[in-house]
Amino acid sequence: MAEAFDEGGPLARRDPGFRPREAQDRLSAAVADALDQRTALVAEAGTGVGKTFAYLVPLLLAGGRALVSTATKSLQDQLFLRDLPRLRDALGVPVTLALLKGRSSYLCRHRLEMARLTAQLPDRWAVRQLARVETWAQATKSGDLAEIDGLDDRSPVIPLVTSTRENCLGSDCPAYRNCHVMQARREAMAADLVVINHHLFFADLSLRDSGVAELLPTVDAAVFDEAHQLVEAGVQFLGHNLGTGQALDLARDILATGLQHARGLQDWQVLAAGVELKARELRLACAGPRRDVKGTLKLRYEECAADDGLATPLAELAQAADNAALALEAMEGAAPDFLRLAQRARSLSALATRFSGEAPTGHVRWVDLTTHQARLVESPLDIRAMLTEQRQKAPRTWVFTSATLGDDDALGWFTRTTGLEDAVHLRVGSPFDYPSQARLWVPARLPLPNEAGHPAAVGTLAARCAHRLGGRTFVLTTTLRVLPGIAEALRAWLDRHGVSLEVLVQGSEPRRTLLQRFGDGVGKVLVGSHSFWEGIDMPGDALQCVLIDKLPFPPPNDPLVEARVRQLKAEGHDPFDAYFVAEAAVALKQGAGRLIRTETDRGLLVLCDTRLAGSRYGKRLLAALPPMGRIGSEEEAGAWLADLAGPAAG
Repeated sequence: MAEAFDEGGPLARRDPGFRPREAQDRLSAAVADALDQRTALVAEAGTGVGKTFAYLVPLLLAGGRALVSTATKSLQDQLFLRDLPRLRDALGVPVTLALLKGRSSYLCRHRLEMARLTAQLPDRWAVRQLARVETWAQATKSGDLAEIDGLDDRSPVIPLVTSTRENCLGSDCPAYRNCHVMQARREAMAADLVVINHHLFFADLSLRDSGVAELLPTVDAAVFDEAHQLVEAGVQFLGHNLGTGQALDLARDILATGLQHARGLQDWQVLAAGVELKARELRLACAGPRRDVKGTLKLRYEECAADDGLATPLAELAQAADNAALALEAMEGAAPDFLRLAQRARSLSALATRFSGEAPTGHVRWVDLTTHQARLVESPLDIRAMLTEQRQKAPRTWVFTSATLGDDDALGWFTRTTGLEDAVHLRVGSPFDYPSQARLWVPARLPLPNEAGHPAAVGTLAARCAHRLGGRTFVLTTTLRVLPGIAEALRAWLDRHGVSLEVLVQGSEPRRTLLQRFGDGVGKVLVGSHSFWEGIDMPGDALQCVLIDKLPFPPPNDPLVEARVRQLKAEGHDPFDAYFVAEAAVALKQGAGRLIRTETDRGLLVLCDTRLAGSRYGKRLLAALPPMGRIGSEEEAGAWLADLAGPAAG
């Protein structure tokens, strides 16, 4: 392995730009030790270390079977399509690779056929998208919808042409022999190294639905990249969810299947309408007096269920689902679809009954409410129990790595919630020269974040910075709520001063489109919230100024946050230090990480929260950031920005 990373080694011979990095060598050696000893490693590696190669090279050279999990499907594609083939060829190792995603990523031929016959599409755009899918389906080998350029993840066509665990017909499906999901699973079971994502990992261990549960016992090593997202991904899937949307989908499928295969044998209209009506009544009961909902509200379950407010709609939904199940079971011989629909109806009834009772110890419940749907969620507070159980089943290597896993040497923010206190811990700093490449400015004359004038002040300040740079600016916010106010103030200042810069705002277009429009950053300012804090790589001059509106503390009234606070208090910890400040430190490092991406990048980070100055936790948060040079005034900031703009403008 040392030879692979050497100055004259295979990586350097394949890529003339490759240079040995001491930090990368340390990380790869720690991964190799974990592979040799079949132990667990938790490793934080700063931006620029090259952590992807640091864990992939020892994995490929070790010769065993391995599982690599990433945070998103786009990172999966990058690993599988670019990084792994390049390394395999450079190292000359005969390793077979496979990519495994969830069901919603693969075309279901049977569902496509049903969509042709029964789909009710919302507009002409969706009709054209379905036609594109049909054309592509005739030639695709993998069935991975990511092959279709411009097909947005939120497209209404995707649920119509993909299967779910509930509606999949399994071996009874007429298209089973050519099933893309089954093909992907077979390839994964035969491969030496399989690339998955965190959501798939937890969903499968919870539901045993996608092949990971069969795959995991066969591997020698499991590596989790972007591991800072692991806990939140886990709590989503290790609990239980009852969505009114899934009830409406069931009602729609009951009606379509009944009319197609058993018209006149049951009153399908009445059965489907019964489920649909009770789902809508449940959503109304969750909403209570909140009639005009914009975006997503997260509500305390106890608040929605007070005075037995959910007891009746849950019981009536369970009864409607049971009625439908009886009718569907009576039609079992007519088509295989009826058995799966009956199982879905029974599952829906069981979930409604579960949420009528008490939540188990160590779990928390809440309600996600949107304009048209409600989702009842029951979740564990962390993934300690599940991960500990998996680690105890068989001796294998576990590697967890990210650029941000905590702000102390024990990486307690991550290890405490995953049960990995006993793992080997490693922190490898960034090789970048932050003191000369970057400046940090905390403006002293801004309203406090809870004051009404704060968003407008941030927008105005962002406009002044972007004007000096000619664009090349990100404004990152901690909530969606303040986006419009910041963007409006930004545009107003630019208009008043006759400055022609384009302001791109999250929500106006899909994330990918906004990033494409931002392009080289010239003449552009992007205002975005959580989805722009990480996973975005804009090296060079494209992004030279990042403003963060306020410290990214978790929302204290979030039901999951409240439950974690209660748990920490019961264990004798100070929730503010152990949870709120630790969470803010990790999120702040992620947002700041957008600024400097290569050895030659230069930029300014502006933290628009005066609470950083002087407070005990402010010092801790500043210490968690890379060691950037400090700026004390807007005059100094302007001079630095002018220096940055000079070479870029030239």
